[in-house]
Amino acid sequence: MKTVRIVVWLLVAVLFAATGWLVFGGRLPFFGAATQTASVGGPFSLVDMNGRAVTEATFAGRPHVVFFGYTHCPDVCPTTLGEYAALKERLGPDAGKIDLLFVTVDPERDTPEVLKDYLSSFGDVVLGLSGSRPQVDAMIKAFNVYARKVPGTDGDYGMDHTASSFLFDAGGRYRGTIAYMEEQETALQKLKTLIAGS
Repeated sequence: MKTVRIVVWLLVAVLFAATGWLVFGGRLPFFGAATQTASVGGPFSLVDMNGRAVTEATFAGRPHVVFFGYTHCPDVCPTTLGEYAALKERLGPDAGKIDLLFVTVDPERDTPEVLKDYLSSFGDVVLGLSGSRPQVDAMIKAFNVYARKVPGTDGDYGMDHTASSFLFDAGGRYRGTIAYMEEQETALQKLKTLIAGS
């Protein structure tokens, strides 16, 4: 019986150690936690919806949020973009201190012109980014994003993709995520913290 108790306590200790390593080792994307080891983000080269070439250096010195989606998205993308429009309004004067980037996972259909027309429905809130298929795929890989084409009817298709948004501070460091349909007060506080540089 004593041996069984020792084994059980050892297993509990191992479980606590593993949990601590996951949380404090930066392996989980908790906002504000240590994220130095999180491999999210990196160099990219795309074109914005105004036809301007952009890289990660374009947004250096400013906090920014990166959301991957596509203009034919039936629900996740319009919902998220609508929420960002509401959040930007609630930020008031601080709204201009943060960049919201919408990166298409469907560059074959989402040209800069298409992105500009689509995003205009949400006000002057989000900057759309597109590029060639290899350029977009490189960014998808760098950000550890899931994106997969799903065949539909009559030759049409949809795109399954990661629904969370990625937060980066002014130094380009990954600072966590805003989940799809996250409670708006929580999301607003994350944006305020990002702007404040905390």
